[in-house]
Amino acid sequence: MKGMLRITWLLLLCFGQVNAATTEEQDATAAKALLEKALAHYQRQGDKAFAAFSRQGEFVDKDRYVFVVDTQGVLLASGGPSSALIGRDVSEVLGPDLRQSFKDALKVQQDQGIQQADYRWQNWNDGKVERKHVFYQRVGDRILAVGYYLPRATPEQARALRNKAAEALAKDEAGTLKAINSLQGGFLQDDLYVFVVDLDTRRYVAHGTNLRLINTDFSKIKDPDGKPVGEPILRLIAEQDQGEYKYRWKNPVTGKVENKHAYVRKSGHFLVAVGYYSP
Repeated sequence: MKGMLRITWLLLLCFGQVNAATTEEQDATAAKALLEKALAHYQRQGDKAFAAFSRQGEFVDKDRYVFVVDTQGVLLASGGPSSALIGRDVSEVLGPDLRQSFKDALKVQQDQGIQQADYRWQNWNDGKVERKHVFYQRVGDRILAVGYYLPRATPEQARALRNKAAEALAKDEAGTLKAINSLQGGFLQDDLYVFVVDLDTRRYVAHGTNLRLINTDFSKIKDPDGKPVGEPILRLIAEQDQGEYKYRWKNPVTGKVENKHAYVRKSGHFLVAVGYYSP
């Protein structure tokens, strides 16, 4: 029976990952197709196409839309919320870490075909700043682009953030806890966040999205379905230095209760955890 349950759980986990991958592939295909459509229209209409790109119509598909910048970074057309920035240098609204990569993208040569890049931008569906993958191509001194949002981080990103937090705690305990509880500090990435439990008191000492949980007894925590979360994780970490646990929790990006796969690790007398979500 235990063997069958394990096989069933593995199948469900794999199916969820396949579904997530399929959705992203569909988004990528749709975004690229919309860009190709816009490129063909621009070849026929030239800059007159900007009017069509900047209104709700055939060049807007859900949260995917066409936008155009010139090689100086000035926004010339947009079917999304960035339309308010038309006529401005878009790099002015980017963070310092993105400005250089944005300027590098503007240097792409005309004969390079469709290129790809990642950045962060406000999703007009939920008003949150999220990761976005963009397809773009240069035509003359214009760059046409279409992107799609990636609100869910990968298992690899979750493990990397957990390890970053654990190593930071080992070097600077107080500073790291303060940084996590600032809800910024490099420990909050899209739907990924860190939470830390003091293994001596079994209470939260840091949480990347919900400060109301600080000093709460972690051993009493259950998910929305009533499944114990805290006690099983504490048992797991008592037997080994790191591990994994699956439960359901609210995704801070989508606002929905989703499957969460938590990676936990012991760092001194702390339990450090980061989990990724799947629909």
